[in-house]
Amino acid sequence: MLYRQIIQSCFEAHVGKHGLRDEEFRELQEQTGPVIDELKRAYDDGSLPLLRLPETTEDLDDLDFIAKRFRKAFDDVVILGTGGSSLGGQTLYSLADSGFGPRKGGPRLHFLDNVDPDTFELLYEQLDLKRTGFIVISKSGGTAETVAQFIACLDRLMTIIGRDNVPRHALVITERDNKNNPLRSLAHRLNLKVLDHDPNVGGRYSALSLVGLLPAMIAGLDAHAVRRGALSVLKATLESADPRESDPAVGAAIKVAFLQKKGIANTVLMPYVDRLANFGLWFQQLWAESLGKNGTGSTPIRAMGTRDQHSQMQLYLAGPRDKMFTLMTLNVAGRGGLISNALVKEQELAYLQRRRMGDLLDAEQRATAETLVRNGCPTRLFELDHLDEAVMGALMMHFMLETIISAGLLKVNAFDQPAVEEGKILARKFLSEMD
Repeated sequence: MLYRQIIQSCFEAHVGKHGLRDEEFRELQEQTGPVIDELKRAYDDGSLPLLRLPETTEDLDDLDFIAKRFRKAFDDVVILGTGGSSLGGQTLYSLADSGFGPRKGGPRLHFLDNVDPDTFELLYEQLDLKRTGFIVISKSGGTAETVAQFIACLDRLMTIIGRDNVPRHALVITERDNKNNPLRSLAHRLNLKVLDHDPNVGGRYSALSLVGLLPAMIAGLDAHAVRRGALSVLKATLESADPRESDPAVGAAIKVAFLQKKGIANTVLMPYVDRLANFGLWFQQLWAESLGKNGTGSTPIRAMGTRDQHSQMQLYLAGPRDKMFTLMTLNVAGRGGLISNALVKEQELAYLQRRRMGDLLDAEQRATAETLVRNGCPTRLFELDHLDEAVMGALMMHFMLETIISAGLLKVNAFDQPAVEEGKILARKFLSEMD
């Protein structure tokens, strides 16, 4: 298994009255069985293409050709998109670049998911547009932010390289069958390459498609390994004879049981791995947009260890008991630079002698988990021996399935987001009134 999910500290026997009773958990766990059966039927009839992505390899050959061209031609690649069109790619890219630049031999990737004009001006100052590629992602082709981003970049790009050269620098990912698709229309008018976004794979579930994997491949990551990791988790669920054999179903039962039986409406995801920082942001959208409907759902909160031990832990331990916690830890003991004994002379720092950086992180993550449990905070653990493309793919599939199964338990549609449309309509209205 690419990760271990440990759930003991979610129960009353470990954390007292704020934990679940066995019968409360079992009731929800039994209800996951019919939801898994629906997933099996959707896999068999192909009605949920997300479930077929992990075993698909043909599309990766075409993407590999494009990725190699971008890696060779550009020093920087700008990915324009927002929400699900950006967060999956950002999460995967974190495996190659945790904030200090990419691996040698690959371009720097910049994910722009807002329309702050100052950000774009700062970016233009730093980039050589003659050596910059653009990938524009919008499932519908009408996302106002993404279209505005692209038009602004096109204007600057054409000034530098000329209109005829733009097709060598930019490609678009959008739906094919949407007749009212302004982004596709613009791309055709400029003779840009257009890659088809499957209309039946929602943005927040698209990380395993070209939306997330093309940026990952440009960064030099192994897309096949990402999908293999995802497939291992998917198969374990689809082939399960009992819902207890599915880690995502177990996770869904725990979260919904806390919501319905304990009134715990906040779920904190706290990785102790810098490369999982964007994973927390990806999870926030996945969970919130999929489940926040019909007056139900729980609020996802992304924290980071060790940073938020110094900013959030006081609230977690002594504030309202309205949260369950998921900690993600990595086997780092014995890794990293040795803390020099020659520099550790103060008695107060004696605990650092003969220790490595990884020893401190290991102690911190274990201490946080134990402190939460001792203070009666329901806590789930994901233990990772290592973090690579396969593990990331497995984690993404786990949380996608956990979200879909939770939606089934809550009787909501995991794949729509009707409430967000009002804001989009108002934004267009305000723009039209500016004159």
